[in-house]
Amino acid sequence: MKLIIKISKVLFVLILLQSCATEKKEVSLIQEKDQEKEMILSYKQGIDNLEKGDTFYAAKKFLEAELMFPQSEWASKSALMAAYSYYLQDYYSEALFNLERFLNTYHGDKKKESYAHYLMAMCYYELIVDEKKDLSSLINAKEKFNYVINNFSKSDFAEDSKYKIDLINDILASKEMYIGRHYIKKQKWIAAINRFKVVTKDYETTVYIEEAIHRLVEIYYYLGLIEESQKYASLLGYNYASSQWYDATYKIFNKNYEKRKIIKATKKEKKGLFKKFKKLFQ
Repeated sequence: MKLIIKISKVLFVLILLQSCATEKKEVSLIQEKDQEKEMILSYKQGIDNLEKGDTFYAAKKFLEAELMFPQSEWASKSALMAAYSYYLQDYYSEALFNLERFLNTYHGDKKKESYAHYLMAMCYYELIVDEKKDLSSLINAKEKFNYVINNFSKSDFAEDSKYKIDLINDILASKEMYIGRHYIKKQKWIAAINRFKVVTKDYETTVYIEEAIHRLVEIYYYLGLIEESQKYASLLGYNYASSQWYDATYKIFNKNYEKRKIIKATKKEKKGLFKKFKKLFQ
């Protein structure tokens, strides 16, 4: 009889423990659902404020959403949206901090990663102020845009990254040209040559390539290195014969050279030309 009573007590305790565990699970699930609802609400509030233009408050709501349910797929979205909100408000340091945190915390979604790297590049790009004094933002932006191109070539951001790099190269080339011209004024010929050669080597697709080649022609001619000067003059003539800088180069070797003027046809001449064409179809 005593044995039966003991067994009954044990069974009662086990049933009680199981009941408590079930209740805890149910409570936990309810809490998780409540947290998820609150998180989605915060996320939607972030979106609403972003559309209204209150980007700072939007960032706050997105960060709240991320903290409420960090294991949810919404957390990574919220982190990115917070960074984007800061970017819109021109708070680039805060945007970069959150983007770095996103890349260190959330992994596996290539689309989101490509966007994070692209947005980082855009933050650095927006921080470009004066290329003559500070190159760090230019270099960081170019590095990030190249990262997007090399690692996410099929993403929506790769094409725009190429375009941004072209603009950055124009700025970097303009810096080299600025310093090169300064050295010409100071008659520091070797230093000037080195700057212009950087443009011909690293920035040949920029708008400054023609002037850079002309400046090399000019300096080498001045120094009496005629053969070297003619080499660059030929390069300029072969690739950019219609350029104003080729005309300037041509004048160095031909002092009596005058630029050929393009004379447009008069209305009378145009009518005469029309008559000639008309005869072909009669």
